[in-house]
Amino acid sequence: MSTVSLVHLGCARNLIDSELILARMAEQNLRVSGDPDQAHTVVLNTCSFIGPAREESYQALQNLLDKKAEGRIQAVVVAGCLVQRYKRTLAERFPEVDLFAEISDYRSLARAVRDLVDGRRPATSYLDGPGLRPPEREGARLLATPGSYAYLRISHGCDHTCAFCAIPGIRGPHRSKRPAAVISEAQELIAAGVRELVLVAEDSTAWGRDIGLELPDLVTALADLEGEHRLRIMYAYPGRFPWGLTPLLAEHPRVLPYLDIPIQHAATPVLKAMRRSGSGRQVRETLARLQEEVPGITLRTTALVGFPGETDEDVEELIEMVRTFRLSRLGAFIYSPEEETPAAELDLPPVPPEVAEERLAALLAVRDENLAQVQAEAIGRRVEVLIDEGSDADGIAVGHTAADAPEVDPRTYVTSEQTLLQVGERLEVSVRAVTDQGDLVCEV
Repeated sequence: MSTVSLVHLGCARNLIDSELILARMAEQNLRVSGDPDQAHTVVLNTCSFIGPAREESYQALQNLLDKKAEGRIQAVVVAGCLVQRYKRTLAERFPEVDLFAEISDYRSLARAVRDLVDGRRPATSYLDGPGLRPPEREGARLLATPGSYAYLRISHGCDHTCAFCAIPGIRGPHRSKRPAAVISEAQELIAAGVRELVLVAEDSTAWGRDIGLELPDLVTALADLEGEHRLRIMYAYPGRFPWGLTPLLAEHPRVLPYLDIPIQHAATPVLKAMRRSGSGRQVRETLARLQEEVPGITLRTTALVGFPGETDEDVEELIEMVRTFRLSRLGAFIYSPEEETPAAELDLPPVPPEVAEERLAALLAVRDENLAQVQAEAIGRRVEVLIDEGSDADGIAVGHTAADAPEVDPRTYVTSEQTLLQVGERLEVSVRAVTDQGDLVCEV
C-alpha cells in the first residue's frame, strides 16, 4: 500500500525535478518502485516544451487514468511543466486526477501522496507553486541516473525571448544558483561516487552574470574539487559566449572537450524571426572559433525547421552549415505553434507540415552522414569510456565516451573477456566497429 512510482517525461532539467520528487516521497517513508503497475499511487512529471512533448504528456496521463479506472492503480498525481503552464484549467479538463502540483520544492506533494496511500483525502487537490525558485540548494535528490553520471543544475529560468519558446513563462527569468550552493551539491554527488557531472540550465552560459561572475569561474571551481570526476557542459547559448571557457575545455583534465550549443538555425532571416540574438554569420564564427581554440572538441547542437517564413534556401543554408562543421551530434525538431509565445502572432507564411517533414528528413540525413564518417574514423583507435551499465550475461557493458553526452548521443558497447565491468568504471578500450545506429563497439 505504501508503494509509489514516478513516470518522468522531458529533459534533463525536468529529470532533476523528478529526482527531487522521488527524494521527498522517500522522506515520507514511501516505497519507490520503477514499475507503475506495482504502485498504489503514480506521479507523472510532465513536459510542455513543444506540441509533441505536450501530447506525450497528455497520452501518458490518459494511460494512467485508464489504469486507475481498471483498478490497477489507486491514485494519479500530475506535476511539473504542464501544470505550471496551464494551472487550474488542467484540473478542470482531468477531474479524475487526484492531485495536481505546480513546480515547487515538492514537500507538500510528498505529504499529499502520503495521505493518498494511507487512505486519507489530501487537504487540497491542487497545490499552487510558491513562486520562483530561489537560487539555492534544492535539497537531496534520489538519483534516477545510473550513478556513473548525474545532472547538476546551475541556474533557473531564462532571460531570452525566443519567439517559439514557452519556457520563460513556465520557469521564469534567469537566476544563477550561488557558487556555494552548486559546489556543495557537486561535492555531495562526487562523494556518492558520481564520476561525471553534467551541467544543465535553461541557459548555462548566462550563469553568474546576475551576480558579477561568469561561467568559467564556476567551471574552474567545480573542476578543481577533490575527486575523480569530469565536467560536461550542456545548453550553452551561443550569444554573448564566455570565451574564458575555451582554455578550460582545451586544457583542464577534468573538463571534457565537449559543448552542447543549441543554434536553432543558420539563416539570418529565420534567426531574426525567431528572436535569436546574432546572425547566421555570427553563429558560424562562434562554431569556427570553438573548433579552432579547442582542437578535437565535440559540438552538439539543436536545430528547428519549419518556422514561419522559412524558405528552401534557408534550410539549404542550415544543411550546409551542418555539413561544413561536420556536426554529428544534432537534435532537430519541427516548429509547432505555442500559445502565449510571440511566434503564434507572427504575420509570416506558415510552412506546410509535409514540407517541414521533408526539410527535417534532409537535415537529419546530412547529420547521419556526418555521424557515420566521424564514428568510422574512430575504428582502430583507443578511447576512454565511462561505464553506465555493468556487464551482462554475455560480458557486454554499456557506457559513453567524452564525445557523447549520456542519453542523447551514441552509446558505447564494451566487451571484456577477463573481468565484469561495473557501473562507474572509467577505462581505455579499443574501437572495433560501429553499429548501424552509430554506436561504438569496443573491447577492453
